[in-house]
Amino acid sequence: MQNLLDFDAEGLMAWFAERGEKPFRARQVQRWVHRFGETDFDAMTDVAKSLRAQLKETACIQPPVPIRDSISTDGTRKWLMDVGNGNAVETVYIPETNRGTLCVSSQAGCALDCAFCSTGKQGFNRNLTAAEIIGQLWIANRLLGPVRDARSPAASEDRIISNVVMMGMGEPLANFDNVVSALRLMLDDNAYGMSRRRVTVSTSGIVPAMDRLRDECPVALAVSLHAPNDALRDQLVPINRKYPLKELLAACVRYLDRAPRDFVTFEYIMLAGVNDQDVHLRQLIEIARQVPCKYNLIPFNPFPNSGFRKSAAPVVRRFSQLLNEAGIVTTTRKTRGDDVDAACGQLAGQVKDKTRRTLTNTIPIHEVRE
Repeated sequence: MQNLLDFDAEGLMAWFAERGEKPFRARQVQRWVHRFGETDFDAMTDVAKSLRAQLKETACIQPPVPIRDSISTDGTRKWLMDVGNGNAVETVYIPETNRGTLCVSSQAGCALDCAFCSTGKQGFNRNLTAAEIIGQLWIANRLLGPVRDARSPAASEDRIISNVVMMGMGEPLANFDNVVSALRLMLDDNAYGMSRRRVTVSTSGIVPAMDRLRDECPVALAVSLHAPNDALRDQLVPINRKYPLKELLAACVRYLDRAPRDFVTFEYIMLAGVNDQDVHLRQLIEIARQVPCKYNLIPFNPFPNSGFRKSAAPVVRRFSQLLNEAGIVTTTRKTRGDDVDAACGQLAGQVKDKTRRTLTNTIPIHEVRE
């Protein structure tokens, strides 16, 4: 049985063409599956009965299966999704006054081993399929409730989920093809009809894939910076050893040629005594002179045996104030869902360290701050 969630529009039309069906049939089915969240082929009333009968024999709509549903006191909701063979990923919905954001995972685990991230501690299991990625959005829409008028032309504007961020488990650009298929569905007017400005991919800095994303499916870009110099970033974000800051910043500038926003968001997790000193502040200001950007400061969310402490609130406020005074738009991410381990860096936090990495087998952090 072919899972139709695995296809973006082009793939679905090709699959239908192989069966002698015209492209408009693929568009009809795509609308039923993604806009209306339908799984019953018999309910697709504008599709020919003969085609519905064929689909029942050859196809299915199978998203990941939620096996745990946790709701924070602040309204943040986290699902643990079963993706088979003992693997599970986490998806987080963050409600706000004027928008609802879904944080989507792209891999089961992560191979990049960023020092401060609990997801990396579970090691890397596998890439998610396109169906497992878009399926998180599909299932979240159903569980959060129907749109006000699912059949209306403006239905996408009525959805509870208005924004998607690829900031869950995994490095999205290390699973490029499947992520881009899912992105195309998010943007497709016959599916979720989202604006490119409301879909964000976050990367640790895989430079060749950033260039591919710019060319094939440019959406809003966030970069997990976390350190303003190579020596420190080598320790906190090991992919920097392959694509150092000079190459990363140049790729950001290239990306902006086709991006839906005129800036890159640099994510910067605040670690006490590690990357929150005045020297780091000066280096961040210098980076902003090279790349049109905004900074998103992220208070560190502790997890067992991390080896890090969160920067004190006054330190974070001072960082934000001085960056703003330097003319750089800077925000501080509000910690959401930490009581259900749904905050930034906490996904899959209650796992054993499978990376065999400890702070004792790296260069001591305090030796590389400069």
